[in-house]
Amino acid sequence: RGGITMGFGITSLGLLGLFITIKVNQIKFGDANPLELYECVAAFGLGGSAIACFGRIGGGIFTKAADVGADLVGKVEKNIPEDDPRNPGVIADCIGDNVGDIAGMGSDLFGSFGEA
Repeated sequence: RGGITMGFGITSLGLLGLFITIKVNQIKFGDANPLELYECVAAFGLGGSAIACFGRIGGGIFTKAADVGADLVGKVEKNIPEDDPRNPGVIADCIGDNVGDIAGMGSDLFGSFGEA
């Protein structure tokens, strides 16, 4: 259910942003050539792609940092196996995985939608 909610939310926000971008440019440029207006749509797609890149990188950094921290504390210092519930860093690792997946996949979805 969470994936459906995120998909519909990102798609509707993308459509709303695209609609607002086109309407603002129609008001600003008046009776401009429609091809010029759709260059702004291409810029909207490029912006979506840039946001997707930064979202994917940010989610990956948080995921990797939590994973390395949990492994260092558990394995090296306390001799606890990986993903053992006695290690509090495992919670951060799970949160990092979720943030990385949600931020990364949501950003990819928005980027793909904006580019399309």
